[in-house]
Amino acid sequence: MTPLDHARARMRELGLWSPRQQMGRRWPMGCVALEVTQRCNLDCTACYLSESSEALRDLPLQEVFRRIDAIRDWYGPGTDVQVTGGEPTLRPAGELEEIVRRTRQAGLRSTLFTNGVRAGRALLARLATAGLEGVAFHVDTTQQRKGFATEAALNALREEYLGRARGLPLAVYFNTTVHGANLGEIPALARFFVENCDAVGFASFQLHADTGRGVLGSRATEVSIGRVIEAIRLGAGAPLDFDAIDVGHSHCNRYALALVANGRAYDALDERSLVESLLEASAGARLDRAHRRRAAAQFATALMRHPATLARALQWAARKAWSMRRDLVAARGRVRKLSFFVHNFMDACALDPERLAGCSFMVASGEGPVSMCEHNARRDDYLLRPALLPGGFWDPVSGRMHARPTVQPVRLTRKNARGWARAA
Repeated sequence: MTPLDHARARMRELGLWSPRQQMGRRWPMGCVALEVTQRCNLDCTACYLSESSEALRDLPLQEVFRRIDAIRDWYGPGTDVQVTGGEPTLRPAGELEEIVRRTRQAGLRSTLFTNGVRAGRALLARLATAGLEGVAFHVDTTQQRKGFATEAALNALREEYLGRARGLPLAVYFNTTVHGANLGEIPALARFFVENCDAVGFASFQLHADTGRGVLGSRATEVSIGRVIEAIRLGAGAPLDFDAIDVGHSHCNRYALALVANGRAYDALDERSLVESLLEASAGARLDRAHRRRAAAQFATALMRHPATLARALQWAARKAWSMRRDLVAARGRVRKLSFFVHNFMDACALDPERLAGCSFMVASGEGPVSMCEHNARRDDYLLRPALLPGGFWDPVSGRMHARPTVQPVRLTRKNARGWARAA
C-alpha cells in the first residue's frame, strides 16, 4: 500500500472518510514538523516546549538529514515540512540553508516557522534560493514582546514582517495562539489579514492548550472552536463555511477559504457538492503555493481532465463574479485568496486516542512520526533519547558521542530556565 492508501484506510477505520476529506485523498499527511533546535529567544506564556529544552544541544545535521529522508519514506514526495523548533533561526544560517536545500532535494516542500525576531529579509531570500517555499510568522500576545500589549499593537510588527517577505517567492502565513485574553481581538485580527491578503495567504488560529512549559494553565472556558470561528467570520465580514472541507479530524482542524476583492471577503466554499467534486478532480495536482497565478493554472489544468466538473466550476464562478461585481469593478478585476485555519491542540493530560490516530500534524522524532499533541505531552521522553549516528550515540544534553546510549542529567540555571521553571 502507498502512504496515501494507508491514510485513506485509517480515515475509514475511524469513520472520518467522506467526499470532503483531504487526508487520504489529496495527501497522506497534512504536514510534518522537523524540529531543528529546542532553543528559543522568547519565553511565551503558552509555550509547548519542555522545561529541559534550553539545556539541549541542536541535533547534528546528520540526524536532521536522516529525518528528512525518513519523512519522504513515510509519506512520499510533496509532503509539507515545517522547519521549526524552538526558534529555527537560532541555528547558523548556513546550517539552516543546508537543511532547506536537503528538504528540497528529497522532493519535500518546506516552510520556515519562526517568531520573526531573526528572520530578516536577507535570510529569507537566501533560504528561498535554497528551496524554501513558505514562511510562517508566529506573532501574538503570549510572546510578551516589549511595547506590544495587544494584538492591535502587534499589527505594526506583522506589517514589518510582511515587508521582509514581500516580493520574495514565498507563501506567507501567520500563526496566532488564541487564549482568554485575546479572544475578543480575533475579529479585528481577521480583518487585518483580509486587508493584507495581497501578501498573506494563510491565517492559522491555534487554540491554547495546557502543555509543555507554558504558564497559562487550563484553557479559558470561552475559548472554543465555535467561538473562534464566529470571531473570524465577524472580522472577515462573511459567513465563511468551515465545514465544507475536512482536514483529518474535525475536532482538531477546521478550514475555510475566502475570496477577497476591494477589501471585502466572500465565501469560496459555499456550494458543498461542487467543493467535493473539485477535491476529487484535483486530488493529484501539486499546486505552487509561492506563485498564485501558477497555482491557479495548475488547478485549471487538473480540472480540464474532468469536463463535467470544470463546467460546473465555470458556472459557479460566473454566479460568484456577479455577486461580487461591484467590488470586482472597484478592484479592477483583481481577486485574492485567503485561507483561514483553526487548530485545536489537546491538553497534555487529556489526549484523545481517536484524535491521535487521525492526526494530520506529525513530528519527525528519532523513532518515527508522532502526533504533535502526543509529542508535546511527552517531549522529554523523545528529546532525551540518544541519537544513533555512524560514530556512536550522540547525547542531546552534552552534545558528545558515546559508545553506548548515555545521557547526562539536565541542569537548569537562571539562563536556561523557562516557563514553569523560571516562574518557580
